[in-house]
Order: sequence, then C-alpha cells, then structure tokens
Amino acid sequence: MKFDLLDKLIVVGDRVLIKPKSSPDKTRSGLFLPPGYSEKEAIQSGYIVKCGPGYPIPIPQEIDPEPWKPQTGEQIRYLPLQAQVGDLAIFLQKGAIEVHFNQEKYFIVQHHAILLLERDDFQ
Repeated sequence: MKFDLLDKLIVVGDRVLIKPKSSPDKTRSGLFLPPGYSEKEAIQSGYIVKCGPGYPIPIPQEIDPEPWKPQTGEQIRYLPLQAQVGDLAIFLQKGAIEVHFNQEKYFIVQHHAILLLERDDFQ
C-alpha cells in the first residue's frame, strides 16, 4: 500500500500549499546570486500542490425550538477557491508561511495573498 505522504496533509479553509519553483543561481547577465537571495524577494512563485475547501459560509438555519438536541448533517458549507492543484501561483512572500515536510520546502498561503494564477488548460 504505497501512497504519497502529501495525501496525509489536509489544507484547511482558504489556504493553499505551494511548492516553490527552483530559482536560478545566476542572473541573465551571468552574475552568481548568493544563497537565499530569492527567498528575500517580496514576490514568490510556485506550483499549487494542495488546496483547502474554500471560504466557510454558514448555512442559514431556522430557529430550533429545541436547541439542546444534537445537530444532524453538515453545519458548514464552503465557497470554493479559484486556485486549483497544478496552477502556477505568484504570491506575496509576506503572506506566506514556510514549512518543511519530508525534507521539502513548501509555503502555506492564504488565497487573498495570491496575485496571479497560470493554468495550462484554461477553461
């Protein structure tokens, strides 16, 4: 039974998990950049690996005459995100949280910190 370790992760709410693109070690003119240079930039890019369910919105409820009874069914619905797995995302570094999982570097980014999405199969 082999499965990807990322399948164990559950991204919550309006967040996405992004694997950063590998940045070049030198500029177009041939200057070598010091390690960590690109991580200090204000804008980063990477591929979306996992998405959360979206923005939580409550279900309008009727006034229950017996509120002490256990609730049945799902109490929260989600407004889905625009971002999808596989999209290239350009996001604000300031709004990202860096995490390391399975010796890989990822960013957890809220959907509002994503500036631009590039999707191969645009619909």
